[in-house]
Amino acid sequence: MAPPNPSPLLPDPDATEDGAADDAEDPDAAAAAETRERTVDAALHGLRLDKALVMLAPEFSRSHLQGLIGRGHVRLDGQPATLAARAVRAGQRLTVELVPTEQARAFRPQAIALARVHEDEHLLVLAKPAGLVVHPAPGHWSGTLLNALLAHHGGAAVLPRAGIVHRLDKDTSGLMVVAKTLPAMTALVRAIAARELRREYCALAHGDVGAAPFSVEAPIGRDPRSRVRMAVSAQGRAARTDFTPLARAHGASALWCRLHSGRTHQIRVHLAHRGHPLLADALYGGAPLLGLARQALHAARLGLTHPASGRWLQFEQPLPPDMAPAWQQVSPGDPFATMRAQRG
Repeated sequence: MAPPNPSPLLPDPDATEDGAADDAEDPDAAAAAETRERTVDAALHGLRLDKALVMLAPEFSRSHLQGLIGRGHVRLDGQPATLAARAVRAGQRLTVELVPTEQARAFRPQAIALARVHEDEHLLVLAKPAGLVVHPAPGHWSGTLLNALLAHHGGAAVLPRAGIVHRLDKDTSGLMVVAKTLPAMTALVRAIAARELRREYCALAHGDVGAAPFSVEAPIGRDPRSRVRMAVSAQGRAARTDFTPLARAHGASALWCRLHSGRTHQIRVHLAHRGHPLLADALYGGAPLLGLARQALHAARLGLTHPASGRWLQFEQPLPPDMAPAWQQVSPGDPFATMRAQRG
């Protein structure tokens, strides 16, 4: 049994922050497993059990087969064989239940509620809650936005990444746009590449960033010291963020942020680079403050040209309940109204 082709699935670096995958067995996966049997012959005699399994099921990685051994899916002469280093002997009956890999099972629909802000036949604008992973990736092979989209409409199954054209970090809340057709996806991807999609955020950062608006234009690449972090790097890709300070209090600054590019962790990296990490952003040195338990970042405004009608659409999403109280302690009132007042 060859696992389904996972080529449309792009790993989400934002989703790797929470560590290793859950080893709990999935009953549906076990039910879907193919069983293979082989009598150990001279070619296999004396091999480690895991190496013998590679001969029996070469389409699976050795590490995945070792996992099947550890979880009791392999038998020798009808008895569980749970030691990968055990040598097999000629004449033994080797049996394996080939439970699909986590990645192969990631592309499946799951009934997960979506907070729809706007929807038509071409696109969906939604409010992503903090804690929801966008793409399946190690540690998060299910329960993602992609799984929800596959259940939401049938067309998602034939679109790359189920129509996802940009992402938010797992612990960032707010607005996202998703394509529902291939022409809409093509148009949105091109708009993002041309920096025509307008994305604005509310953020709470440590310290006093000052009163004057400022921009950070600094390339971002993978941090060579940590695979889950990004960093300002001369070898990185160009990135620019505009920041408008709205208020300062209680050791924090409230900022309105506009992306001009969409690098991984861009706002988080640019603020940390200036010495002002987001509140509760442990990955970039931001300590918890004002009751926040996750990074203080919310995608508040999204503007785009509709891929079919050509009309300009703009959406606003209020701060969610977990971030609003912290924001009010620093900048009382409506952040949208505060920003409009700043612009005059």
